[in-house]
Amino acid sequence: MATAPLTASSISTRILPSFEGLRPSTVRISSVGVLRPGGLNLRSFQGLVVKAATVVAPKYTAISPLGDRVLVKIKTVEEKTVGGILLPTTAQSKPQGGEVVAVGEGKTFGKTKIDISVKTGTQVVYSKYAGTELEFNGSNHLLLKEDDIVGILETDDIKDLKPLNDRVLIKVAVAEEKTAGGLLLTEATKEKPSIGTVIAVGLGPLDEEGNRKPLSISPGNTVLYSKYAGNDFKGTDGSEYIALRASDVMAVLS
Repeated sequence: MATAPLTASSISTRILPSFEGLRPSTVRISSVGVLRPGGLNLRSFQGLVVKAATVVAPKYTAISPLGDRVLVKIKTVEEKTVGGILLPTTAQSKPQGGEVVAVGEGKTFGKTKIDISVKTGTQVVYSKYAGTELEFNGSNHLLLKEDDIVGILETDDIKDLKPLNDRVLIKVAVAEEKTAGGLLLTEATKEKPSIGTVIAVGLGPLDEEGNRKPLSISPGNTVLYSKYAGNDFKGTDGSEYIALRASDVMAVLS
């Protein structure tokens, strides 16, 4: 029996189950064309847009995080470049920051209670794939654990980041411009360095009794770190930075 072709319109008409107060947000698919069995390829999904945030019904007026969770109002995606050029959706970088709007009661270690280290109103940067995205009061929010927050950033420049807990901010070393034989390297062939200078460090992780364990690395150290760890950022001066956990730093160079 021949299988009916799958089109964008047929996908949009499928309704997912709704729950009390929560409903899945719209899944929009454009420029997909007709999808036939065995005929899928990367070009078939050009223009595919999936909005995965859970929509909180308007009848709910507040979200109160529990435990060590934090609610962050996500920073709006920049729609223009510095020069004023409008960016297509595919070129807009997904924000990794926002404003803390609510916090949980914190963690308990034995008889010791530790409050959340960020307060409402604080501007924070968080891990790229952290948390659960919510659409609430017409804005996008992220509900995540405190441990997923990389640091506090009160300016627009990542070099001013204040790392939290076991996080470390590193300024990445400039990639080599030439090979050992003197050949010039293009941007595409330059190897991403795994060496950099520590700019700032967090206060350290909490042990089982709720006490801070200071990190063994300090600002100013030149370090070697795991190549695929952390979150990459670009400073206002064009310099590359990476924020990662101290456990991803493999050695201090001298």
